[in-house]
Amino acid sequence: MNRLLVLAVLWLAALSTAHADAPVILVFGDSISAGYGLPRVEQGWVALLQARLKQQGYGYDVINASVSGETTEGGLARLPRALSLHHPEIVILELGGNDGLRALPIADMRSDLARMIDLSTAAGGKVLLLGMRIPPNYGPTYTEQFSRVFADVSAARHVPAVPFLLDGIALNADLMQADGIHPNEAGQPRLVENVWPALMPLLKGSRHLEPSSH
Repeated sequence: MNRLLVLAVLWLAALSTAHADAPVILVFGDSISAGYGLPRVEQGWVALLQARLKQQGYGYDVINASVSGETTEGGLARLPRALSLHHPEIVILELGGNDGLRALPIADMRSDLARMIDLSTAAGGKVLLLGMRIPPNYGPTYTEQFSRVFADVSAARHVPAVPFLLDGIALNADLMQADGIHPNEAGQPRLVENVWPALMPLLKGSRHLEPSSH
């Protein structure tokens, strides 16, 4: 009986070590990634991304450090601790939408995003920037400047970007919640599809667990 207990403890320890050694993808965003308004968190695109990675044999742990209502300023304040805690191999940065909805200064948003990318890369992480667009409520000048920030920061920091995370979703009422801001359950798989092509090249140089042939 004691021998069985020892074997069980060793087995659990091995599992814990394997889990701890898995490379981490840190999703660092706002309500879009936090799963706002969804009945269950496992319906969100971040959970669906984890499922796809597992299905395709990638041995990543996806950590969702997204906070509803987060701005780039708030994200910049939180990021150092998240990097220190999780040591991510990849950081998916999904912030800026709340800056736009609150008409916060574009220059500050640009600086915050660039600084978060710098912090992530300095910590050894590869960054994927997810772009956002906003309705033209604040006029064409602000709206255009806002949408251009993501491409500009991506080019300046030499990191890949998804031009518009809600592409093919935002104008489809069947895929959006009643607030017109957040994708519903049906829209979550499309978010994964929008992220996946840009994420794939970052996975190639990472540790990859081949699916079992047994």
